[in-house]
Amino acid sequence: GGGGHKLLLIALAIAALLLAFLTLTQAATPAPTSRYIALDAGRDHTCTLHITGRIHCWGSGHADLLKVPDGRYSDVSAGDWHNCAIRREDDGVVCWGRDSNAPSGAFVDVAAGWHFACAVRKNDNAIECWGTGGFGRSVLNYGQADPPDGEFTAVSAGYLHACALRESGELACWGRSSFGRTNPPSGTFTQVSSGTTHSCAVRENGQAECWGMNNYGQSDAPAGTFTQVSAGAWHSCGLRESGAVECWGDDEYDQSNPSPGRYLAISAGTRHSCALSPMSTSCWGRRDDQSLEAISPPPVTSVVTDVSRSDEGGTTPGPPTPTPTPTAFIAVSAGGAHTCALRNTGTIDCWGDDTYNQTSNTPSGAFTAISAGQTHTCALRSSGAIVCWGLNTSNQINAPSGSFTSLSAGGLHSCALNSTGAATCWGDNGHNRATPRSGAFAAISAGGAHTCGLRSTGAIECWGFSDGSNSRTDPPSGSFSAIALGGSHSCALNSAGAISCWGQNAYSQTSDAPSSGTFTALSAGTSHTCALNSAGTISCWGRDNHRQITDVPSSTFTAVSAGDTHACAIKSDGTIACWGNNGQGRAPMTRSP
Repeated sequence: GGGGHKLLLIALAIAALLLAFLTLTQAATPAPTSRYIALDAGRDHTCTLHITGRIHCWGSGHADLLKVPDGRYSDVSAGDWHNCAIRREDDGVVCWGRDSNAPSGAFVDVAAGWHFACAVRKNDNAIECWGTGGFGRSVLNYGQADPPDGEFTAVSAGYLHACALRESGELACWGRSSFGRTNPPSGTFTQVSSGTTHSCAVRENGQAECWGMNNYGQSDAPAGTFTQVSAGAWHSCGLRESGAVECWGDDEYDQSNPSPGRYLAISAGTRHSCALSPMSTSCWGRRDDQSLEAISPPPVTSVVTDVSRSDEGGTTPGPPTPTPTPTAFIAVSAGGAHTCALRNTGTIDCWGDDTYNQTSNTPSGAFTAISAGQTHTCALRSSGAIVCWGLNTSNQINAPSGSFTSLSAGGLHSCALNSTGAATCWGDNGHNRATPRSGAFAAISAGGAHTCGLRSTGAIECWGFSDGSNSRTDPPSGSFSAIALGGSHSCALNSAGAISCWGQNAYSQTSDAPSSGTFTALSAGTSHTCALNSAGTISCWGRDNHRQITDVPSSTFTAVSAGDTHACAIKSDGTIACWGNNGQGRAPMTRSP
């Protein structure tokens, strides 16, 4: 997100170009009244700020990202799963989508990252951050919500880190430190942008400098001078003084191949980029997925649908009405012999074995998370309440009352975390698997007969059935960011994206874990595990009696879940692909929402 100073510069540039346009045509053709003065590209969507203060968002509609609250705004920032904006009337922050809570007070700049956001306060120019830390986390356990003291003029939030510009022009970064993303260069700068695992900034002399992960060359800023830079997921873009855009880094979807033209602002998203001109918005990049329409902004002058009062008097066209977003899956969970998934509408779809009504008793309503166990499933309503269904021999579907932020269904028990990070478990308590440790956790995972929790420090604690040697409840030391429990083994991701596994190894489910690569997510099934790497491809290891590790499809995925003898994953187009044992229809080749 950009601050008021950035918007002012863009507005002045627009005014100058419009004045030149009117002079050249001697006012024979009136300037279009639909003008956007700012834009920000998020995960798979884009938001623009209209000169009237209206915001328009388009692209992927996960978690109501496109449903902009009514009002007039002075700034907008598009994150991964939520957006934030500053109201004109009182400089207050409004957020929508997941992690929509925002602090009270007046602010001058706001930035939405991955399940967290930061803003510069108006009264003291200090930075305030908030959020949940993402799926399965109830706290921000990398320090991304702990900005340094001081006075700042702008802030930018990335994946698990953020950077800001001090009033002196120096940079400050905080959060997850891997790849050096929180070690900015010294000197004075005019602008900064945080991406997934890297950041970029413009020096006072106009030179661009990037730091952090550089696996695609996204931190190799070209020579020459720029007026603005934007760090995306695995690529970066910069705006030259001439108004031309230059991008570098990953170009798999042509996100680094900008449209020619003269632009006023640039923003790099995950797989797309957008640029703003006085009369329109141009986007390029991923365009083979109709649910990710971030590369197809509506025409500025031809889709205006309502008229509103402008602050200057008279009538000006209001923002375009967003087109309906195609339904897509945003989460999937593979259980014992059934599978459940969550649509971007919040509704649930289950298929496979229905012996215990684990597919036919799917509840109605809007949900934010889902977890399928061996023969039961639990889901989290938007209100924070938990609903479970399926086999109930051990009270595993008798969910507790209250409000929760994450949940995990295991063999015959389930666990959940509330907003303070406290764990609650229910169902079979053999070997104390459903008796959680006290204190706050950032994530929790229920396995076959054991449970593990991730502390905010990154340490793992486990309880339940102990195997003696190679025990599933004896986690390694170190700092981790995610955990996944299987039938009798466990796996975790460390802060560098490397995988560690422990527990029973009868099918090499611990010893065959990948020894190299950077992974972003993992899921442990009964005797096999699958992980998603930073390129969106999947690796599986362990038992292969139903080809659940050898038949992994070739595609780009956003999520993966391993079940008993099958696995499923969400493609980048929002459809699901499954492989392995298809008994009872648990693992269809493809499933559309």
